Amino acid sequence: MARDPRSAFDRFLNTGLDDLLAPGETGDGLAEVLALLRRAADRVPAYGEMLKGAGINPADIHDAADFARLPLLNKENYVRRFPLEASVEGGDLAACDFFAVSSGSTGEPTLWPRGLHHELPVAVRFEQVLRDNFRAHERRTLAVVCFALGSWVGGMYTTSCLRWIAAKNYPLLIVTPGNKIDEILRVVKRLAPDFEQTVLFGYPPFLKEVVDAGRSEKIAWGKFNVRLVTAGEVFSETWRDLVLERLEQDEGLNSIASVYGTADAGVLGNETPFSVAIRRFLSERPEAAKAMFGEERLPTLCQYDPTSRYFEVVEGGTLAFSGDNGAPLIRYHIADQGGIYSFEAMRARLAEFQFDPETALMQAGLGRARRLPFVYVFGRANFTVSFFGANIFPETISLALEKPSLSRWTTGKFVMEVKEGLAERPRFTVAIELADKEAADPTRIELAEREILDTLLAHNSEYANYVSKEDQQPIVSLWSKGHPDYFPVGVKHRYSRR
Repeated sequence: MARDPRSAFDRFLNTGLDDLLAPGETGDGLAEVLALLRRAADRVPAYGEMLKGAGINPADIHDAADFARLPLLNKENYVRRFPLEASVEGGDLAACDFFAVSSGSTGEPTLWPRGLHHELPVAVRFEQVLRDNFRAHERRTLAVVCFALGSWVGGMYTTSCLRWIAAKNYPLLIVTPGNKIDEILRVVKRLAPDFEQTVLFGYPPFLKEVVDAGRSEKIAWGKFNVRLVTAGEVFSETWRDLVLERLEQDEGLNSIASVYGTADAGVLGNETPFSVAIRRFLSERPEAAKAMFGEERLPTLCQYDPTSRYFEVVEGGTLAFSGDNGAPLIRYHIADQGGIYSFEAMRARLAEFQFDPETALMQAGLGRARRLPFVYVFGRANFTVSFFGANIFPETISLALEKPSLSRWTTGKFVMEVKEGLAERPRFTVAIELADKEAADPTRIELAEREILDTLLAHNSEYANYVSKEDQQPIVSLWSKGHPDYFPVGVKHRYSRR
């Protein structure tokens, strides 16, 4: 990637998506990440000091095995250890032109600098979604940014990348109502009729709220050919089907695309019609999913460009990546549980289950699959709760709330908690947010407890085997929408408490 912002921007503007993605389809990214290593060792004061302290000479790193000997970086041993200016090239923050703030979901918020040339590889991820999934290069498209605006990473980063894509002569108009539902619906009603499709960008549970609020206001979503780009959370294929139904959208492979991103480095990978076809196949075959991913639950499954973000699977089946950012990161350990597959390895594993996703693309009338590798991610292990030794994942509770019996009167948000007592046995509790104008009653509580228990027993073998029958029944409480105790408005939602 060009280091000068002007030349990097010129290359992005004047290079088609096929050519931008070609190196990642034919290479493994090793040459690029070794070049990044050498530049960071020479030009980034913090990283040079980190290597010196570890007794490592970057000239001795020649291949993937050598690269795997480099120290893993994280916020504690690297980001918070050094002054912010020491983490950028030349030790000069003025080499960047923008700051983002992490959400602070695992601790104190962190500042992340970047420049225009760092945004462009992330813009390619969004361009891939818009072009390959939504055909935005040939459809007049209204892009509605529904992430929170301000210093947090999602809204401003997404908006910047969309503007760079529009500059490539995509017929794309961007509007930024942020995470205000009334404002989102106002601009959709006013502008969407003038476009061939409307794309909403936001977090999955929030976008579902937007869709449901629009239905309450009698918005006919089907008239606007609505697509979604989501980030931040794993969702199930049941959730995808539910939202597609409410959007009156019948294109299952290319209507909702999740992106895998972090404040640290922008978007790392993205769902493609090919990866969605795989995930939808596996959602109905849990034994195949467990054989491929080692878990009963489905991860987010994305394709990525290894020449832009180089992934590794490290200790405990967690992910590390390397990438060029305002603060270059080498083997940065983000503690997301997951793994990687090459394109051919993925096809070979699926062939064991007599499935060819390219056939699914052909049947849906979609284009060829990009020969890019796959990264799958379950999310942070610290978002689970442990109950009698059984790990309970938010995704499993989401499956229960996505059932028609519950989804009609809940928002999909919840908080899991194990409540300990000195005199009583611990209990697994779930606080559930009611949809607008819905009320709690004993019948609904009983129904929710039954559906959650049935889902846990069906999808979590640890829960079924580790937890005694007398302790398995969850305790459900129902809370009004936006209740400050569990569902405060305007802050990032957390699905578990400890």
